[in-house]
Amino acid sequence: MERELIEGIAIIQRSKCKEIVLRSLNNGIKMPSKISKETEISIHHVSRYLKQLKEKHLVICLNEDYKQGRLYEITDLGKEVLKYIE
Repeated sequence: MERELIEGIAIIQRSKCKEIVLRSLNNGIKMPSKISKETEISIHHVSRYLKQLKEKHLVICLNEDYKQGRLYEITDLGKEVLKYIE
């Protein structure tokens, strides 16, 4: 198993909230505010989790230049991680 996949599985299994955020993005491209409303996780925490997931290449930001209205999408690696933790 690839190191990147193993690290992704580990980061998700350590935090139920990160898993919830990642699963939310598995249903489509979303802004942090929408993820926050759907998951009932504070926007502050959603933003922090997205940053951590992005660092592990589980999600990507589609419009990094925007200060507001950033859109996030799950990566193929993120989808693969979800398969392993189900």
